[in-house]
Amino acid sequence: MTESEILDLFVIGGGINGAGIARDAAGRGLSVMLCEKGDLAEGTSSRSGKLVHGGLRYLEYYEFRLVREALIEREVLLNSASHIIWPMRFVLPHSPTDRPAWLVRLGLFLYDHLGGRKRLPGTRSLDLRRDPEGAPILDQYTKGFEYSDCWVDDARLVLLNALDAAGKGAQILTRTACVSARREEGCWVVQMRDQRSGELRTVRARVLVNAAGPWVNDIIGRVAGSNSRRNVRLVKGSHIIVPKFWSGQQAYLVQNHDKRVIFINPYEGDMALIGTTDIPYDGKPEEVKADEQEIDYLISAVNRYFKEKLRRSDVIESFSGVRPLFDDGQGNPSAVTRDYVFDLDETAGAPLLNVFGGKITTFRKLSEHALQKLAKFFPKMGGDWTRAAALPGGDIANADYIAFSDNLRSAYPWMPRQLVNHYGHLYGARTKLVVGDATSLADLGRHFGGNLYEAEARYLAASEWAQSAEDVLMRRTKEGLHMTAQEKANFSAWFESELALAA
Repeated sequence: MTESEILDLFVIGGGINGAGIARDAAGRGLSVMLCEKGDLAEGTSSRSGKLVHGGLRYLEYYEFRLVREALIEREVLLNSASHIIWPMRFVLPHSPTDRPAWLVRLGLFLYDHLGGRKRLPGTRSLDLRRDPEGAPILDQYTKGFEYSDCWVDDARLVLLNALDAAGKGAQILTRTACVSARREEGCWVVQMRDQRSGELRTVRARVLVNAAGPWVNDIIGRVAGSNSRRNVRLVKGSHIIVPKFWSGQQAYLVQNHDKRVIFINPYEGDMALIGTTDIPYDGKPEEVKADEQEIDYLISAVNRYFKEKLRRSDVIESFSGVRPLFDDGQGNPSAVTRDYVFDLDETAGAPLLNVFGGKITTFRKLSEHALQKLAKFFPKMGGDWTRAAALPGGDIANADYIAFSDNLRSAYPWMPRQLVNHYGHLYGARTKLVVGDATSLADLGRHFGGNLYEAEARYLAASEWAQSAEDVLMRRTKEGLHMTAQEKANFSAWFESELALAA
């Protein structure tokens, strides 16, 4: 692209909404550029509860439209990326001191039927005294329910959208901050700064999309010099990771005394991911972290239901993210809507679309709605297309990941099962791009620990915008959780010397 050319769409923000909008727009034939001041998914989009779900608890706040849309999207996404999204059964022990059983049963009935469920099994009642799912639960809880939702690798979902956008012609710029945007002669003049080199670059675009998540209002005011009658409310959600303390692949959902619900999910094989908290937050989003009070709260919620008691020393890792929820005036952070809202400012013939709120499950629909809202500015652009389209690596026959993984093991008989599963779940049908022509573990190069080999790190730096060791260890993969401190230090030193400058 030359300096004199004008882009159709400039997207600020490399989280799930920005990447989704860039992908949808590029697939409609628009020229697109996306800039992200850090790494893709570095903020909220890698710090979620890792679920594609309808939001069972949102029914309590009468969010029927949102739940229905999310339930429909749950199966759309499962079909499009079954390597990073897969079904999970959730066990809900019933506490008679909290929500009554009839209300839970009614909510689960609606949850089963609102979204036209096709692939996932429905709800069933459990006798926790006899059913194996009740074995780790305290004896005082005798009744339970089991229902379906889906697990997702949230950071990779963002990456796959960015990869698809780039494959369709979009320019994806990471570690590139948008420092200013001004309207000039019916278009936007956008100035960016490369965060590593300090180099400034200017481009022109017909439409500006502000998908900056927690920073959306900062972009409106400080960068674009605009204003909006809408606002986001920042809500902090924290999680802890502990050793897995039950048998089976089922997850648990418990109701705490304050009516919040806590997810306890299998994570990375031998770990458990527990969260989340909902706390108002007024600090800088990039400085958020889980505090001791939140960690104690999550441990206490688990210990209220399980025989095996968690201790503070069991916490392997904690993380926190800031959710940019649309401010609907609700006092209770848990009651604030997870729906999304657009604000379109058409001043001086240079449209600015601000995106407020949203959740991972509905990102595809949000992106589609955003392009529909912008259609009048691009009368020749293509129509809706993402509903039936696979994400990169997700082009698996009938979205049958089990059959695919069997074929993958046959293709690489020399590879340990754990490593095959690692590649299959992260890259799906693109595994060949990572493994290349390797016919032995030695061909994958240096082994850094866990499932991380040199071939994968080189692929991520060359093809998935990985520019730091953390990009690889915590977002492109989760291998940092399976490596010792020394192994991580060794990998960091190698990556900085071998790949960072070329990335």
